[in-house]
Amino acid sequence: VQLQAFGGGLVQAGGSLRLSCAASGPTFSSLAIGWFRQAPGKEREFVSAIIWSSTYYTDSVKGRFTISRDNARNTMYLQMNSLKPEDTAVYYCAADKDPSGLQLGVPDYWGQGTQVTVSS
Repeated sequence: VQLQAFGGGLVQAGGSLRLSCAASGPTFSSLAIGWFRQAPGKEREFVSAIIWSSTYYTDSVKGRFTISRDNARNTMYLQMNSLKPEDTAVYYCAADKDPSGLQLGVPDYWGQGTQVTVSS
């Protein structure tokens, strides 16, 4: 499985962005998928995931970010609203056949990352 993320950019605080991640391969619909991010000088952190039909979010993005998937298009999305400067990071999409890979932060497949910068 290959993942390619895009949709990042520069946005003012309070604005919105939608990240997309296109996946190759025929097994996308069976994968657990998610997003991670890494801010400058910080470790990569979990943002959101879809595991089976349930969605998960880290506390700092709950109510602002929405994860979704389109299995027909082999694509996952992260809609980010009410963006804050602390959301500035490189965002990575990820996937794994085993949900524990996402839960433990070590998924089998990573996208290349897309930069999100939120100005104050």
